[in-house]
Amino acid sequence: MTGPDRPPRPAPARRPRWGLRLGTGAAVLVLAAGGIGHALVTGLESNIQRVDAFEGLNDRPRGSDGMNVLLVGTDGRDKISLADRRRYQLGGAPCHCTDTMMLVHLSGDRERASVVSLPRDSYARIPAYTDRRTGERHPAHPQKINAAYAEGGPSLTVRTVEHMTGVHIDHYVELDFTSFIRTVDVVGGVEVCTRRPLRDSHTGLDLAAGKHTLDGGQALQYVRSRHLDGAADLSRMGRQQRFLAALLRKATDSGVLLNPVKFNKVATTMLGSVRADRGFGTLELVALGRAMRGFTPSSSEFASVPLRDASHHVPGVGSTVRWDKAGAARLFKAIRQDRPLAVRRPARKDSSPAVVEVAPSRIRVEVVNGTPAEGLGAEVARQLRANGFATTGSAVAAPAPVRRTVISYDPGWDRSARSLLAALPGAELRAAPGQGPVLRVTLGTDHRGVHRVRAQRPDRSGSGYGAVTGDQVDCG
Repeated sequence: MTGPDRPPRPAPARRPRWGLRLGTGAAVLVLAAGGIGHALVTGLESNIQRVDAFEGLNDRPRGSDGMNVLLVGTDGRDKISLADRRRYQLGGAPCHCTDTMMLVHLSGDRERASVVSLPRDSYARIPAYTDRRTGERHPAHPQKINAAYAEGGPSLTVRTVEHMTGVHIDHYVELDFTSFIRTVDVVGGVEVCTRRPLRDSHTGLDLAAGKHTLDGGQALQYVRSRHLDGAADLSRMGRQQRFLAALLRKATDSGVLLNPVKFNKVATTMLGSVRADRGFGTLELVALGRAMRGFTPSSSEFASVPLRDASHHVPGVGSTVRWDKAGAARLFKAIRQDRPLAVRRPARKDSSPAVVEVAPSRIRVEVVNGTPAEGLGAEVARQLRANGFATTGSAVAAPAPVRRTVISYDPGWDRSARSLLAALPGAELRAAPGQGPVLRVTLGTDHRGVHRVRAQRPDRSGSGYGAVTGDQVDCG
């Protein structure tokens, strides 16, 4: 733990709080997503390991309406058998760092939940702290955000996130690989659908295009894979968010959640791998599960931090991800003020889709939000995916607002650019020699929605330009 010695804080009054976690484990949500009541989950919290995530913290942001939970997934694998470690390529020693980190906001009226992914390689300044084991004082220093856990455990992780976001963290929940595998297996697997083959030699993921029902180990490979395209962790975050939504949807239809005896048995097993702060209990579990019960893969309340630079080199640290300060500030201000994250703009409701020369599934698109509307980039990326375009991970923020929507493209991909233009009527086409196969859309304040398109002929080739993201889509 970190920070100076302080007298123990008095136990907080019991009130509806909450908790969760994605990517590396969503057991907590699954236990509540089916509308499970207080009576069924009472007593299960005794299986949760407790951690002093707020011990010694000072100079914290002020609390605000709603509740905020930091959800941390670690690479712990102690309870996974050697055979499964080999099968799912979980060899090597764990780094004892965070594999996934999310900030979840539950609105004050408990009707809305928002999830913000924090890239694991985000550039951070770890605040000054004292190592409680050795007494050594460490000054503030640059590092990747996921290293805060390795240096000072949960409390330094909470402190670092609070300093970066200005958001007061009310609860801390931590799960490992074991929790995630058990959760997916207990609901009978989760279905995903990919437009492209997904292969990653680092995790062993190998999926053909189409529908697949993944067991726990395969699902772990799916949400861990960072080498499917050039977007690395940014693409992985979007995949994790969509998988969580699919997992929640499966949980609400699962017989496990309707059978009190089976529910209690599996819940006891899953929660044995959960660590949380001492204030996280039954009321928190039920409140969060109910708020997220209606999440879908296209939910506007999934977001990631806007980025300025996805490959910023820091001496002694390596390649980091730099946040867009203005965009991130707007995002976290919305959380502090208990407001929805995204401003939705409806797509044009033309009677029929435009016919395009190149199938959308062959066109890779990067979306850049050049408007003041927080979340618009993510929403347009979602609409383009719904039209079949292969978007490259999370949308990023432009350095400054722009008025005109621009599609920049390498002249060698001019037919793809014209096909994308049909989905974004009114945009300006701008040639960018040497840009390569990825088309870049910079949204301006003139953006008025995404028009539906379809290819002249169905795309059955299963091939595209270079590496593709294989973004998950809804399976009908």
